[in-house]
Amino acid sequence: MRKLWATLAVLVTFSLSGCGYNDLQRNDEQVKSSWSEVINQYQRRADLIPNLVNTVKGFAAQEKDVLLGVTNARAKIGGIQATPELIDNPEAFAKFQAAQGELSGALSRLLVVSENYPQLKSDANFRDLQAQLEGTENRITVARNRYIKAVREYNVAVRSFPSNLTAKLFGYQVKPNFTVENEQEIARPPSVDFSAPPAKPQGATQ
Repeated sequence: MRKLWATLAVLVTFSLSGCGYNDLQRNDEQVKSSWSEVINQYQRRADLIPNLVNTVKGFAAQEKDVLLGVTNARAKIGGIQATPELIDNPEAFAKFQAAQGELSGALSRLLVVSENYPQLKSDANFRDLQAQLEGTENRITVARNRYIKAVREYNVAVRSFPSNLTAKLFGYQVKPNFTVENEQEIARPPSVDFSAPPAKPQGATQ
């Protein structure tokens, strides 16, 4: 009897392997790992924002709309639970993606505004925060690209025969991915108009 069960176990193992089960498992784990790195880098960016906003506020308190836009965008992201299950929910994933895109836009506007304040640009703390932010944005791009590749390979396995049969049997479904439009928006550098006159602090005389 033991030999029979052992033989059946071997047959099942080879059957699952031949139908792509192991590939689905490996690809699914790669997606989860890549997603964790994306979240880590996004969190790194979110952690920089309070200090960045406070530093800018010290030199450009009158830029209330821009500062509030960054703060609100960060708060919106904080209200989204970026759990592993999120990558299996297209609607939740799209909401998360839109919130991150909104924050990217708000940060771009903040950096554009900083060009109007020479004292802010020359502040060592601001320069350090800006360098950290730029480095984090680069890490986000790398992490997102790895995630995009991992999801693409996973989705191909889920859709391809015969692994698609195994995917249906074990409940593996296509996962949402970052859109091309959002990729282009993230990659687009902020437009800075150096010809515009510097903004005058409140109370400044002509």
